[in-house]
Amino acid sequence: MTGITETLARYAADLAYADLPPDVPVRAKHLTIDLVGSIVRAGQEADSTPSILGMLKCLGLDAPGNSTVFGLSRCYIPATAALLNGALGHSLDFDDTHADSSLHPSAPVVPAAFAAAELVGASGKDLLAAVVAGYEVCCRLGNALDPTAHYARGFHPTATAGTFGAAAAAGRLLGLDAAGIASAFGIAASQAAGSLQFLVNGAWNKRYQVGAAAMNGLIAATLASEGFIGAADAIEGKHGLLVGYTDNPRPERAVADLGTVYETMKIGMKPYPACRYTHAAVDGLLVLKRENDWAVADILGVDIGLHKNGIVLTGAPLEDKRRPKTVVDGQFSMPFAAAVALYQGSFGWDDYALLGNPDVEAITARVDVRRDERLEGLRHPFGARIAVRTASGTVERNIPDPSGEPDTFPAKTEIEAKFMTLATPVLGNAASSLFSRLEGIEALREIREIVA
Repeated sequence: MTGITETLARYAADLAYADLPPDVPVRAKHLTIDLVGSIVRAGQEADSTPSILGMLKCLGLDAPGNSTVFGLSRCYIPATAALLNGALGHSLDFDDTHADSSLHPSAPVVPAAFAAAELVGASGKDLLAAVVAGYEVCCRLGNALDPTAHYARGFHPTATAGTFGAAAAAGRLLGLDAAGIASAFGIAASQAAGSLQFLVNGAWNKRYQVGAAAMNGLIAATLASEGFIGAADAIEGKHGLLVGYTDNPRPERAVADLGTVYETMKIGMKPYPACRYTHAAVDGLLVLKRENDWAVADILGVDIGLHKNGIVLTGAPLEDKRRPKTVVDGQFSMPFAAAVALYQGSFGWDDYALLGNPDVEAITARVDVRRDERLEGLRHPFGARIAVRTASGTVERNIPDPSGEPDTFPAKTEIEAKFMTLATPVLGNAASSLFSRLEGIEALREIREIVA
């Protein structure tokens, strides 16, 4: 299929806020607010943050600038701000997800958009239109890569497709025309990278490579704005994204119903700070915990069935997943997420303090995770089947979709509650005013008023 690169570039260049259905920029705004909450908290508490800040200082990349990093007390140059906001936004694994492409759209797209918007003095409406453009590009490319095939090759789609989404958002704000954004895509194709190897030892690569995607997308768009010529046909070409990064390309998915069906409206918001493939099971286990109030000793076994993608990320090798040692291990451990839910009837960011807790470990040892083929071929891959065995019998549940998906997207009050839970420990009373400014972002003449 030809013309994908040009079609997506033209779409991103021409997209105007006034052309969007009213609910689309509202959704983009709420997803942006959600990411900012994660950025703020991770700046203070993510274990990888000191290393990233130390690297920037060592290399002289922490120079003062005019670009915001939410929750930090100073501004940076645009590329560094995009890197930091992206890496911090993804560090808690509490950021949004797009089920069909199995990626996190906001973490690469929103930081690139904010940096570009502050660079050119864009309005709030311009920012939201650019964010939508970025969402549409990265989600559609994730669909076209086929997430199962992309994962099988060892790639992390948030970082690979996300680089293109970041380039689209930044290019839109820098005023690039369709040819310019196509050139930015050509540059992004040389920078798109992201490996799943972090799963082996709970490494910090995942959060950093998403920040790098935000920064690289911004750099690609800026290079194009300065006349740099990027590779043509970067998406569909002989050595393009859909050839080098997947064994099962679905090119038609990149442009299907473009401009009439918005992938933005298919993005869900996470209620738990862990891999999205754990959430449906956690939803079901929390309900069972409330209904039965089991003690640790009551739980003889827990059987959890997941989509095969969920097994790759959170269920295999099972013995390792039963013994998470780091936060990243825990974020990608179905046994740990299940154990926390059954141990205390809730699961939030602060619960990673339970790593190594003897009672939680006693439950994780009883959790079995297996591939359930009945969950494959459905609309979304995030469902779960659970069964909890006790002396009184076995209780089973089928949870087709986790909470927070588009059909159950949180109300504004729930979005605010999550934001405040994350931001208040860092910002104190200022968290409420930041939320209010973000909630009114479409009225801002300049995006810098967010932090004024």
